[in-house]
Amino acid sequence: MRSLSIAFRPTTVLLGLLFLSLSAYGQGTWTLTQCIEHAVSHNISIQQNQNQLQQQQIQLSNARNQRLPDVSASANQNFSFGRGLTVDNTYANRSTSSTSFSLGASMPLFTGFRIPNNVALNQLNLKAVTADLEKAKNDIRMQVAQAYVQILYNMEISDVAHRQIAIDSAQEVRVQALLNVGKASEAQLAQQQATLAQSRLTATQADNNTQLSLLTLSQLLELPSPDGFTIVRPNIATEGEASAQSALFAVNSPIPTPDAIYAEAMSSRPEVEAALLRLRMADKNISIAKADYYPTLSLSAGMGSNYYKTSGFTADPFHTQLKNNFSQYIGLNLNVPIFSRFQTRNSVRSARIDYMNQQLTLDNTKKQLYKEIQQAYYNTTAAQQKLTSSEQARESSAAAFRLMTAKYEQGKATITEFNEAKNTYLKTESDLTQARYEYLYQTALIQFYRGQELKF
Repeated sequence: MRSLSIAFRPTTVLLGLLFLSLSAYGQGTWTLTQCIEHAVSHNISIQQNQNQLQQQQIQLSNARNQRLPDVSASANQNFSFGRGLTVDNTYANRSTSSTSFSLGASMPLFTGFRIPNNVALNQLNLKAVTADLEKAKNDIRMQVAQAYVQILYNMEISDVAHRQIAIDSAQEVRVQALLNVGKASEAQLAQQQATLAQSRLTATQADNNTQLSLLTLSQLLELPSPDGFTIVRPNIATEGEASAQSALFAVNSPIPTPDAIYAEAMSSRPEVEAALLRLRMADKNISIAKADYYPTLSLSAGMGSNYYKTSGFTADPFHTQLKNNFSQYIGLNLNVPIFSRFQTRNSVRSARIDYMNQQLTLDNTKKQLYKEIQQAYYNTTAAQQKLTSSEQARESSAAAFRLMTAKYEQGKATITEFNEAKNTYLKTESDLTQARYEYLYQTALIQFYRGQELKF
């Protein structure tokens, strides 16, 4: 299995790993839960998805309001100069003015089911956008969890490197003491000092890797600076604490089959929900396109009045004309489509093709999800086996290092043999640390696909 630093590739995965709750947000020690919540509330992409959700809510409101009447009022003032037709059917130079007021309303009665289908379409779209928002949150949670686990791994590697310094420093003191009594050579001391210098360089590199991983996480959290920022480390069992049998590393616990995980994931994954909703939207679009085959019926009503005056003639007063000219109307408008140059037919065909494409998108989403679950399953199985082997290797190398240390201190082993045993022991410790976090990550991933709350 590949190393932890490259094994955590982006997948649509939520790791809601819950540690002990500490202080509120701010520079200091953060739990994974705090990191995820802060990232979700401050991530720009998620905020954009939230804005898109609000836009869709407005679109749904517009669709529903299409059922309401359309009411408008108007007022007109006209002036006419020059020759015009008189009441005597002759033309003369006259100046006229007119004032009119009107209030009208229209309301659709039947639109070929376009309005209810459009409302249903926007309702589905709102649900799909909501699922998209949840997927975006899952993505940022996954990124934060990956960065968090990478920090934990780097911290453990740094601890191993500093333990190596402690061992080499103690050996340097021992060789110096032997040199002072003539039982060691200058070459042996120089070799041990070179080993100590290399251990310090390795520790410096490990510390730098830890700081860089902290920087990566702080940037995901949109923090202004990583200064003073650190994370909570889970209580991973060490030697003497029966780590292989602990609840934290229940390596003998059964792993559900990919089919069982997939069956549970189908009801919880937001990307699957969004694809299903968009398939239903495509079906609604077919119904909306068919609406142009149907006649439409609308109701209209209104009222109005006007005032008219011609120069050279006596006119009734303004309010009298408005009263006498007041009128009302009500009407029905029926529009029957007969031939639309095949536009309606082609619109329906296009909508059906969109439906087939969306069906393919849904199938692809399901296949991708099953592929991810299979990968998680086999990675978890491999991580389980690797953890067991790593613990056995560490126990063996620890015993070998203890024996070699005793032989070296008794002068029965060379410094080269001692360093080889030490390096083997420290490497198995690093491998065990990697195996632990790899196993925790993969089991958490399995739990996530099953729709459960995941914990370290």
